[in-house]
Amino acid sequence: PVCSMGNSTSRLYSALAKTLSSGAVSQHQDCLQQPDSAQLDPIDPKELLEECQIVLQKRPPRFQRNFVDLRKNAASNHRPIRVMQWNILAQALGEGKDNFVQCPMEALKWEERKCLILEEILEYKPDILCLQEVDHYFDTFEPLLSRLGYQCTFFPKPWSPCLDVEQNNGPDGCALFFLKDRFELINSTNIRLTAMKRKTNQVAIAQTLKCSETGRLLCIAVTHLKARTGWERFRSAQGCDLLQNLKSITQGAKIPVIICGDFNAEPTEEVYKEFSNSSLNLNSAYKVLSPDGQSEPPYTTWKIRHSGECRHTLDYIWYSQHALNVNAALGLLTEEQIGPNRLPSFNYPSDHLSLVCDFSFNQDPDRLL
Repeated sequence: PVCSMGNSTSRLYSALAKTLSSGAVSQHQDCLQQPDSAQLDPIDPKELLEECQIVLQKRPPRFQRNFVDLRKNAASNHRPIRVMQWNILAQALGEGKDNFVQCPMEALKWEERKCLILEEILEYKPDILCLQEVDHYFDTFEPLLSRLGYQCTFFPKPWSPCLDVEQNNGPDGCALFFLKDRFELINSTNIRLTAMKRKTNQVAIAQTLKCSETGRLLCIAVTHLKARTGWERFRSAQGCDLLQNLKSITQGAKIPVIICGDFNAEPTEEVYKEFSNSSLNLNSAYKVLSPDGQSEPPYTTWKIRHSGECRHTLDYIWYSQHALNVNAALGLLTEEQIGPNRLPSFNYPSDHLSLVCDFSFNQDPDRLL
């Protein structure tokens, strides 16, 4: 296959189109193993966004969401760090297993849904991007995001349910991306989560980054815990395992941490309480949008399956509240925007909403607790 990707709009479009075929993974792995100079050329994000919008021109326009400014009077001495958390919905599951009864199959076509996902990422321009249910890493996200300046890491589930779907694109997993001009990678750990002393099918990635502007260290982690009711104790055990790993990686909370994930757990669950009460001194960033600063959003996922309507708060961005401040958070979609058929839809590519927060380091680096 021809894998050359240049800077002109027409060649950029051919690069985008090349990632549209669900059967392209083997081609792209060949490309990744034999990169040429043109393939490594950076992409102008505005050009890529325009190309996505051309593909999406027959769809309704994307929803408008506004950032809520949460800064106290104290000004930060550095640019905020924008973190995006999103379960993007694995393509194999969306088409094959998740049974979104109100969502037309046409809305789930990868050729267009992929562009909706990219459009959301390009619009919010995260410095750090944490994704779950990624099953098009090698043929889409790694080739494109690496050329946008991101360093990319992927850790698939050992027994991904995507592999049970015919014509799948490989296993799904967690992916972590950060902008190389803002951070330097100090270390990276892939974690296969343990519960009841057994390795499970759920994973996490934890990376320690050095902020180029401030010289300060930051640990970023992404995870996706076990789904479904009846598995509450299992999720709690997985969460405890992740916290134990992070205590070691952060040297007992000396390094501030941000943990992004689809926890598959409401705030009433034990795993939520484990994170709230952890010695890492964590807080949930999206609580700051509530009037009292103590409540999570009413939902982060909203879908209709054969079994009925599911409206839950499952996705979180946890952060070290002693070392980091939340400067802003992206407001959620309203019920009116989501519409009666819920998610995913022609307007929105996933059954989970993206969460986006701007963080700054506390001015006093020695004030740990």
